[in-house]
Amino acid sequence: MIACYKDFLDTLFKIGFSMGGGNDEGILSIVNWSWNETPPYETPVRWHTGDPNTDPWEWRMRVLEERNDIAYSKLFFKKSGYITAEWFPNFLAVRRKNQSFAEAYLDGTLSHGAKQIYDVIAEHGAIPLHELKSLSGLNGKEHKSRFDAALTELQMRLFITMCARKQKQSQSGESYGWFSTVFCPVEQFFPKSVFEKAAALHQEEAAAAIRNQVLRFNPQANAKKIEKFIRG
Repeated sequence: MIACYKDFLDTLFKIGFSMGGGNDEGILSIVNWSWNETPPYETPVRWHTGDPNTDPWEWRMRVLEERNDIAYSKLFFKKSGYITAEWFPNFLAVRRKNQSFAEAYLDGTLSHGAKQIYDVIAEHGAIPLHELKSLSGLNGKEHKSRFDAALTELQMRLFITMCARKQKQSQSGESYGWFSTVFCPVEQFFPKSVFEKAAALHQEEAAAAIRNQVLRFNPQANAKKIEKFIRG
């Protein structure tokens, strides 16, 4: 029963990971209804009200701006999701197989578009989306689908993550317009200990732990969907 931001956090730390929106994939979602659906139980929680205590859309930025132990990004089924620092090593072990970006790219498992984007993020450390588009060379309508696919690819493979939001700035230094998502390398977001834990895990051992956790909270989850949820 999620009635506020604290309930959301308490439940997230108990489970360890969650889809960011509704549970239409049938795996795990703490707020298991989408923005256009009626909650399945009585709760003040509603999407897109702007209330930081009861609007799940606001929670995604709160965890990034107020905490350093929860990742929020496109993590599952190319959709948004959350993973706590406790469980992030398991997903790292499965999806990155303890490879660096350079090693994965040389193996041919990452696209050239992903490399163009990653190189810019690695150079700048953290960069807002509007600047990333320009500096990656993938700006403009003709590159939109390639840019979006590569950006999602990097998030799903856990090489980059959302880390903040930032407005554009005028020449005089004044902020204006809509907020833009800021991305950074995952190594910059989480401490070294998270990656050390991942390195000590066997890939299938890590996958089994995630699978068991999913089934603990959703025994009806489809086996094929669980594997896709785990492996990206």
